[in-house]
Amino acid sequence: MPISSATPPNYWCADMCRNITTLRGLEPAASTEEIEAGARQYVRKISGVQSTSAATLEPFERAVAEITEITTRLLAELPPRKSPPKSEPPLRRLAKR
Repeated sequence: MPISSATPPNYWCADMCRNITTLRGLEPAASTEEIEAGARQYVRKISGVQSTSAATLEPFERAVAEITEITTRLLAELPPRKSPPKSEPPLRRLAKR
């Protein structure tokens, strides 16, 4: 099914996004590193590139940088969440170990 404004938001994201952690509403707010890690995971998933080569490095890193920038702006512009996300980002889970 093509994605359109009529497509339910979770229809296309159910499988692809299941491992990308929600960053909006974290306390303290999501760090640049957490936002970049989410962008990197997204780019890996949609591109199928798990490790970069000379041919894929530049477009891969450019996509990560652009998605990081867009996500940072999006999180800054959205209103606060009423409740925190259900899970912590992986970088925070690692820091607790």
